[in-house]
Amino acid sequence: MRPKPILVIMAAGMGSRYGGLKQMDPVGSNGELIIDFSLYDAWRAGFDSAVCIIKKEIEDDFRAIMDRGAARCMDIRYAFQEIDDVPAGTEIPAERKKPWGTGHALLQAKPLIEGPFAVINADDYYGPGAFSAAYDHLMHAQDQALYDYCVIGYSIENTLTEHGHVARGVCSVSPAGDVTEIRELKKIQRIDGEIRYTEDDLNWTPLPEGTPVSMNFFGFTPSFLETLEHRFPQALARILNEDPLKGEFFVPLVAGDLVKEGRARIRMIPSPDRWYGVTYREDRALVVQAMEEKKQQGLYPGELWSGSSRPEAASALNRTERTVRA
Repeated sequence: MRPKPILVIMAAGMGSRYGGLKQMDPVGSNGELIIDFSLYDAWRAGFDSAVCIIKKEIEDDFRAIMDRGAARCMDIRYAFQEIDDVPAGTEIPAERKKPWGTGHALLQAKPLIEGPFAVINADDYYGPGAFSAAYDHLMHAQDQALYDYCVIGYSIENTLTEHGHVARGVCSVSPAGDVTEIRELKKIQRIDGEIRYTEDDLNWTPLPEGTPVSMNFFGFTPSFLETLEHRFPQALARILNEDPLKGEFFVPLVAGDLVKEGRARIRMIPSPDRWYGVTYREDRALVVQAMEEKKQQGLYPGELWSGSSRPEAASALNRTERTVRA
């Protein structure tokens, strides 16, 4: 029997620009975290299980949050990302404080993933339609000549904060709707009304509105985990040689490399929704306001996990994906 898709949530990163562990900061009127809204959207889209990748030091607090929320309806599993989860014999610089990136995080969840899976960030709000579309893709995903992946894409103007720069995976897309390249740009910001990015902190290049970007919401088959496992040792060696204190092993870059190598197809599933997140502490007030408005509009119940039956999933993106596949 084909395993059902599982959701993987990356929640181990400390929010240095935000000034604390942003994944644990409530944004909903009943104390909900952004991750609660994502899990609720995933559950009503069809996901029954989720793996949360966290740091061991926050396990008790994190489990308590899940136990009074999502764990009442979903199978919540835990994986732990720590800086010393590296191949034996690796010498880690004493000054290194952060783990080794999203690719390394996913590797920690590998033993808990039996089939196709979606991966998201814990501190990003994606909108319910994104989960419905990803679930539909993963239910039909099948590696053949090419690995069969997908990414939820957002227009760049819908993913910016007013309080500083953001990092995004800027995607090039073919006329057929497949991703041909993913460029990880670490500093994108609206300046004097124009969206721009810089790679050297000196020169800023315009980025057109409507440019599709990845918010780290991917759909993968298990082949991607095998690829990460194979490539991490070499990537780690390169990081330790070139940028030992800050270098990271990124999911979007590995996915993009597989496309360039002719080994994977990544279907772009466009989302019209606006992203909400807490990149900076000043972002929180806007997110709180947006989540309350969504409750008042009926997109979410006042208390997310009050019922035992699964509500109807949002289906706008789901219908789009089915049309593409047909």
